[in-house]
Amino acid sequence: MIAINTNVLLRYLLQDDEAQTHRAKALIQGETLVLITDIVLVETLWTLKGKKYRADKQALIDAIECLLQEPTLMFEDDETVWQALQDYRQTNADFPDALIARKAAYLARSKGEPYSGTYTFDNRALALPGTKEVR
Repeated sequence: MIAINTNVLLRYLLQDDEAQTHRAKALIQGETLVLITDIVLVETLWTLKGKKYRADKQALIDAIECLLQEPTLMFEDDETVWQALQDYRQTNADFPDALIARKAAYLARSKGEPYSGTYTFDNRALALPGTKEVR
């Protein structure tokens, strides 16, 4: 297994630099399993949504779905990313908030600890399963 950073993933998704895109595709679609860490995924989406690329919600959903379908790609926890994607699709919350809430629940379960929720001040994030308002 290898891991990639954000700029490799962006070249793969955007195909905006021919030479780097070719190298990113060769790496990602090669024989070796490629890890996308949570931070790389979130940073990639933040970049796509930002001032330069201005990707809308559907474009971000499409990008995540594309990555989930690539057989050589893996995430820290594929199921958690998929669940966060469903939460993002069904609410007005941002994807990073959905991933934070789902990852917290996953980690609590994996450590045998009770999960009492993810606390936030963000009203849109409160639509996510397991989120609670800080009072």
